[in-house]
Amino acid sequence: MKVTVMNSSQKNISPGLSPWPEGTTPERVSVTARKAAELASGILLEGMTRKIEIGFKGRINLVTEIDLASERAVIETVLREFPGHSFLAEESGRTSPAGESPHRWIIDPLDGTTNYAHRYPCFCISIAFESAGTVLYGLVVDPLRKMHYEAVAGRGATLDGHPLSVSEESLPARSLLATGFSYNCADTPRLRNMETFEGFSREVQGIRRSGSAALDLCHVAMGVLDGFWERNLSPWDTAAATLIVREAGGTVTDGQGGPFHLESPLVVASNGLIHGFMVDKIRQIAEDPEQRQESR
Repeated sequence: MKVTVMNSSQKNISPGLSPWPEGTTPERVSVTARKAAELASGILLEGMTRKIEIGFKGRINLVTEIDLASERAVIETVLREFPGHSFLAEESGRTSPAGESPHRWIIDPLDGTTNYAHRYPCFCISIAFESAGTVLYGLVVDPLRKMHYEAVAGRGATLDGHPLSVSEESLPARSLLATGFSYNCADTPRLRNMETFEGFSREVQGIRRSGSAALDLCHVAMGVLDGFWERNLSPWDTAAATLIVREAGGTVTDGQGGPFHLESPLVVASNGLIHGFMVDKIRQIAEDPEQRQESR
């Protein structure tokens, strides 16, 4: 069954409408986010030079002292400029220093913690600004490569100040995709994403798994990857990077091809040209009676 794919960027990007709250400009938010990311980058890079303390939030879900220090640096930097804003951050959860606020910063201080703990060079910092439920700004920083992916709703996406654009590949057989596997996969009888991984692997040129969803999404935005999908991501994994994909001309939906929300259980991002193929394949595999029976 063919699926009609809705580009959820229409929900978040309205060129004729400026939803920015009074007193909060894109420039002010960008300067603050960049300053916070610079401090966090320094913390991450310094931690790469020494032994660090590692804890566990789950059987395979790590947390390090670096996650905590990076998050503190970002939140403290933002609070100095925007003392009334609230936060959704991976380590500290939801916080609102001045009561309930419609303005929220969504932060992943270290996306790719497992990579970082193993000194695998693929991790980043993700910072997004949301107002009244709409993500207006996103910044993803790769500190090792000194790459800054940034987007403002309705104004496009950039890499180190240069415009970003998704790829023009329309053939699945020539497409390079990426995915990831949820931390809770170790606690389930089967890896729920494995059937989808296998199904795609038979029809595309290749699939990569980097261990950093935010970076994978940014690589879709810059045209290095043609598509990405993953289940069970958290808002701090996707808030900034999905905006960057949309602003680079890509498409972001849920697994059914409908509008993607930060709480959606599955995100599908692509250059738009192969998006229908990706959503159709995901639905086809999910609806296969044999796959459903195996997953029980």
